Amino acid sequence: MTSPWVQRIALPVALTALLILALISLSVGDLRLGLGQIWDGLCFNDQLAATVLWKIRLPRLLVAMLIGAALSASGLVLQAYFRNSLASPGLLGVSSGAVAGAVVVIGAGLAGYSLMVVPTASVVGALVATFAVVILARRGASTERLLLAGVALNALLGAVTSYVLSSFTLTYERNAQIMFWLLGGLEDRTWEHVAMASPIVLAAALLWPLGRPMDLLSLGEREAQSLGVDVRRLRRWMLALATLLTALATSVTGTVGFVGLIVPHVFRLLLGPEHRRLVPVCLIGGAAFVVACDLIGRSAGNLRLGIVTSLIGGPFFLWLLRRQA
Repeated sequence: MTSPWVQRIALPVALTALLILALISLSVGDLRLGLGQIWDGLCFNDQLAATVLWKIRLPRLLVAMLIGAALSASGLVLQAYFRNSLASPGLLGVSSGAVAGAVVVIGAGLAGYSLMVVPTASVVGALVATFAVVILARRGASTERLLLAGVALNALLGAVTSYVLSSFTLTYERNAQIMFWLLGGLEDRTWEHVAMASPIVLAAALLWPLGRPMDLLSLGEREAQSLGVDVRRLRRWMLALATLLTALATSVTGTVGFVGLIVPHVFRLLLGPEHRRLVPVCLIGGAAFVVACDLIGRSAGNLRLGIVTSLIGGPFFLWLLRRQA
């Protein structure tokens, strides 16, 4: 039984942690900045600090927060849809679908035509992967069936990416772009990338009111229907939002795994199964988690974000499997 006081303080604690991590993220780097310098830089009273903050650190921080919130929320929705706590964008192949779509258009040389080409290709790839996993692993599928579906889909989409790398004539620039997508990272993120990720805010706003209907859905389809929930419409919204959130995040940073597995699962253990509580906390907590992982990577010799989340998420996933065995 979850303690009521834990439920009351969870959101304020998550917000406080995010604020502290954000200030640390803005302060650390080759040029260390104190709180006064950060304030002066944000207000353009200190030209050097303003340049560092507005051109480098602030876009990176905002992208980290946006993609953390998106991947965490996507994992929460997929877990509710499949009624399985191991469902997540990475394990089910949704992230791989988004990456495969982006890699194809980059390899074909289409990415330079418009800023929206890569995000659009990511959304299409994620949609294809989502529909494939829905067919392979039905709602309420066992853990084994769900994992096998994810393994098969990830292998297939990995083959698509390998084909592009081996068969397309790639310039050094295109090859570097593809490698960035495969490893996942926040390096050289600009305000253009913040703009690309900004629809995440709208998707999160649309997800926020779905907390109570998802709680009713967890009782069963018939029970939810009898309580006034349009189950078919709700499921369509859940799939659409999960896919959009994953695709938008992946289109900006590449593959960042395990965020959608770790954050929802930890908060579910702390707060219980009620989605009306979990949705806002997972959005904030996911943002804080990715900012923290980015700080770990920067302090450990500039490790890529995707490597850090995998180093944390791999052992966590094995622990989950053992716990459910």
